[in-house]
Amino acid sequence: MLPSLPHDATEFKTWSWEQIEPYYEDLLAHNLTEATCSQWLADWSHLAKLVDETYWRLYVANGIDTTDTHAEEQYTSYLDEIQPRSREADQKVKEKLLASGLSPAGYEIPLRNLRTQAALYRESNLPLLAEDKKLSMEYDRIIGAQTVMWEGQELTIPQIYPVYQEIDREKRERAWRLAAERQLADRQVIGELWGRMLTLRSRIAKNADLPDYRAYRWSELLRFDYTKEDCYSFHRAIEQVVVPAARAVYEKRRQRLGLKSLRPWDLDVDPFNRPPLRPYQTLEELESKTSAIFHRVDPQLGGYFDRMRGEKLLDLDNRKGKAPGGYCTAYEAAGVPFIFMNAVGLHDDVQTLLHEGGHAFHVIECSHLAHQQMEVPLEFAEVASMGMELLAAPYLTADKGGFYTPQEAARARIETLESNLRFWPYMAVVDAFQQWVYDNPSQASDPVHCDAKWAEQWNRFMVGVDWSGLEEEKNTGWQRKLHIHTVPMYYVEYGLAQLGAVQVWRNALGDQAGAVAAYRRALSLGGTTTLPQMFAAAGAKFAFDEEILGQAVDLIVKTIAELEQVE
Repeated sequence: MLPSLPHDATEFKTWSWEQIEPYYEDLLAHNLTEATCSQWLADWSHLAKLVDETYWRLYVANGIDTTDTHAEEQYTSYLDEIQPRSREADQKVKEKLLASGLSPAGYEIPLRNLRTQAALYRESNLPLLAEDKKLSMEYDRIIGAQTVMWEGQELTIPQIYPVYQEIDREKRERAWRLAAERQLADRQVIGELWGRMLTLRSRIAKNADLPDYRAYRWSELLRFDYTKEDCYSFHRAIEQVVVPAARAVYEKRRQRLGLKSLRPWDLDVDPFNRPPLRPYQTLEELESKTSAIFHRVDPQLGGYFDRMRGEKLLDLDNRKGKAPGGYCTAYEAAGVPFIFMNAVGLHDDVQTLLHEGGHAFHVIECSHLAHQQMEVPLEFAEVASMGMELLAAPYLTADKGGFYTPQEAARARIETLESNLRFWPYMAVVDAFQQWVYDNPSQASDPVHCDAKWAEQWNRFMVGVDWSGLEEEKNTGWQRKLHIHTVPMYYVEYGLAQLGAVQVWRNALGDQAGAVAAYRRALSLGGTTTLPQMFAAAGAKFAFDEEILGQAVDLIVKTIAELEQVE
């Protein structure tokens, strides 16, 4: 009889494949019947959670310090030695369940997913998928190593962002150009890496007998409820409904700043030339005030966040050598989330922590489910995070435990809502660009063609900012979008989710408690229902059309106008 598996991956992450393999062999040897299925699924789920948690703990350790050679060796060793074998073994376990013909209660959607994953699996792709992860690590290292000298200090690119909020326009421009110059210095090396990524991804799709990598990712991301044509419809709706509203936001900013034209370094400064919002001085302050806000939204959610603080499940500050970006992941066996960020003292950090907090609450709310029932569609996972940003917005003021005076809170909320309007067009640029890439992988392997296509989409959707004389900086924007390189085809989710989140917020304006209760119920479903059903459970409609999008834009514009009366 095999010894019990560890509760979490703290011990398991040191295991060799020789220690792990017998547990898969036991699952495969087990007589699977209606009577034994429940325990068999529980055993498989626990093993799968340990394997998944091990990956994420090693990934996080590598991102926390990309200069830590030991952490890198552990992560790459896992990619080389454990992940391919565990995926191969897991595939056999999936096939055993599917071959049994059993359909356990609550597993209708997971079984659908398993059939898709089983059909996608190819042993020949295992080393290629590991190599793709390594190329993503290489991209992270390139971006993480980018620093500039600013006023006698070496700063990472994110650390210079606060200067973009300074009232002194000449200073903003100087900082912006310095960062852009440093980023352009890596243009060739990122372009070469990109070519290797596309070649590898085309091979992965071919091995899976699919026409292109987009088709591969569509299956891998379990997109059953919409098509690429729906994405194109969404792009058109954004072009018709959101772009004019975003252009009006830019024009209002230009007029308030008294400028002839709005330049890229004019987008973050306060339009009334007020000093930048500096919501916190220390990480402890950022965490404690965010905790107070979560408690106002819902005491149970606040308690979840306090548990994360106590168990050191947050790494929030930006430092040299730390991987870029921000995310929340799940340590599934332990049933806890982990938040990774690069905070530098801006209001954006508050929004990011609220956002990732929504993801964290999602992890906790569905931790009671089996591993195979926790595969939440990314489109709804982002409703959890974006919805939390909007649900938390009324509690940003200091009298409610938050960061600001009422006037500052109104200003912060206006910034966020205007950012939401500006985001949909940017999302459309990223998604339209990626759709083109995987339609035309040979052409897209040449960075020159990528520059041209990015510029084309940018000019279509991002109207209102003057980039004259900055064509190189504009055209190479695709090189600096992390998702394009490390999480391919993953971005339209944000746009769809933002539309769902605005609907959740709209409901909260009429019934805060009811909207939060529906939100939490939807989170607890995990991946046991379809995407439209998840949206419906949260009180929203899964949509791509101009009508629903137009209603969301109208609400945002109306709320901005109301907040301007407070500001």
